[in-house]
Amino acid sequence: MSKWVGAALVMVIACAPPVKEPMPATPAAQTSPLAADAVAGVTDPALKAAIADHWEYMMRWSPTYATTLGDHRYDDQLAPRDAASIARMHRERDAIVAKLDAVPVTGLGDTDRVTYQLLRGRLEAEQGLDVCRFHEWLVDSAGGSVLGELSYLVESHTVKSADDAEHLVKRMKQGAKAVDDTIANLRLGLADGRVSSAEKVRRVVEQLDAELAKPVESWSMTSPAWGEQYPVQQRELAALVRDEIEPAIVRLRDFLRGEVLPKARTDQEGLVALPDGDACYRAAILNHVGLAMTPEELHQLGLAEVARSDKELAELGKKVLGTPDLAATVAALRDDKKLYFGTREEILASAQGSLDRAKALVPKFFSVLPKVDCVMREIPDYEAPYSTIAYYRQPHYDGTKPGEYFVNTYKPETRPRFELEALTWHESVPGHHLQIAIAQELGALPAFRKLDGSTAFVEGWALYTERLADEMGLYSSDLDRLGKVSYDAWRASRLVVDTGIHAMGWSRQQAEAFMREHTALTPINIGNEVDRYIGWPGQALAYKVGQLKIIALRKHAEEVLGPRFDIKGFHEVVLGAGAVTLPVLEERVQAWIDRASK
Repeated sequence: MSKWVGAALVMVIACAPPVKEPMPATPAAQTSPLAADAVAGVTDPALKAAIADHWEYMMRWSPTYATTLGDHRYDDQLAPRDAASIARMHRERDAIVAKLDAVPVTGLGDTDRVTYQLLRGRLEAEQGLDVCRFHEWLVDSAGGSVLGELSYLVESHTVKSADDAEHLVKRMKQGAKAVDDTIANLRLGLADGRVSSAEKVRRVVEQLDAELAKPVESWSMTSPAWGEQYPVQQRELAALVRDEIEPAIVRLRDFLRGEVLPKARTDQEGLVALPDGDACYRAAILNHVGLAMTPEELHQLGLAEVARSDKELAELGKKVLGTPDLAATVAALRDDKKLYFGTREEILASAQGSLDRAKALVPKFFSVLPKVDCVMREIPDYEAPYSTIAYYRQPHYDGTKPGEYFVNTYKPETRPRFELEALTWHESVPGHHLQIAIAQELGALPAFRKLDGSTAFVEGWALYTERLADEMGLYSSDLDRLGKVSYDAWRASRLVVDTGIHAMGWSRQQAEAFMREHTALTPINIGNEVDRYIGWPGQALAYKVGQLKIIALRKHAEEVLGPRFDIKGFHEVVLGAGAVTLPVLEERVQAWIDRASK
């Protein structure tokens, strides 16, 4: 999973829908240092003007993201999240869509036409999500939480001078208001009959209790990377976290426990139980999958894929483990403690070794490689008990931070050895890091195309690389290949479980039972995964849909081109235009096939 912090308007490459971060009231006077990048490669004047407006809108709306890109005009700001600002943000976005109406679409060149399609599709998908009003009811214990956001901010805010440190202090000074605005938004939801599930709320209260039980001096947000270099700012930061942010976190915890939890949903946890839930879910499907597929279509696709993976898992289990059937294979993978890690150090060493092997072999399958590195890191302690198995954070656009592959080492005895290799290929190389870092380094394309895009493409690519890794000779053994098949079953089951929860009224327990039957994931991972699907509707659908499309396009290319098929060329065309939608990807691959056929 990619926690693509760059795509703040579409996804938080986290385990919850994006927190709506509206723009500050006063735009910066100076021009963005990335203004030229924002419109690179665009030739039509009307389209260029709309894209320029959109870029400024993104920078104002998500100032912490702007910092990671090297746009430092808003380094002292957190985006406001009060209801009035959110409404104002929507009006500005809608004005950009209206500006796109004036673009002469029929006269656009090929590149401008795709750029127009991608930007308009993205903004219209966001408009569709307005009906969800996530900020009024959703609470989450993973990366989308306000605790996680403020904690990561101290790490992600690059500090190279005293001014940078002062900007961080000013930014964190707004943290207590961000917490209080979150409370105010949730009160709006309560008044309107919108509330999260009791289990989601319970998990967040537990997380906040655990953090509040620690000395504030040990919190991540009081421990910037600058060490002793800026003692004045360090004292200011520690004081404001102690005097302002910690009391705000107490207010949030007490509000959730005292006001939200008694009214939280205890029966149905999906969107199906909320006002406008059906419209919200269909909008989420369009946003993440990029295709107007129905929940029923996706559910049936998932059942078919699960049936296929059941058979493959049983056959490989018989070969590797000597088990007679699917149930015995799943039980062996889940219960044999020899197949699990013993210490966090073992997990970190295995993840690092797998990443190093992948880096060594990718030149044989890719003609274009990113310049920026990918490094392995641990998921922070405050997040690990509630987080997924791993995730990826993209490099900073200005080169100040590499791509990061985060591994969960919490309760190492619950982390399977046989799954770690497939996990590594997915989250780092040749998966998320290769795709996202290459996109950032593309030439004459507007910056939004380099920095975010279709979830189905991003996650479909990463899932495709789990199979590609076998062709590359990366898997160490048949047991590790069994992990690959188990992971494929996991992604197939998501189609069934996500639609079951949000469209068909499945309970959390029903979803967990389905995954226990058809995947080898451990109970703790299944619990966190189902919690993620509840909190991030539709995102988990994108993996399989995207993977199946890339596999189908490759198969078509191999059949048409025969001996002229070039795997490096195929990967170059797939990754060569950013995270495009699946229809645009199909057009690109077909054009490549046509050229190669001549």
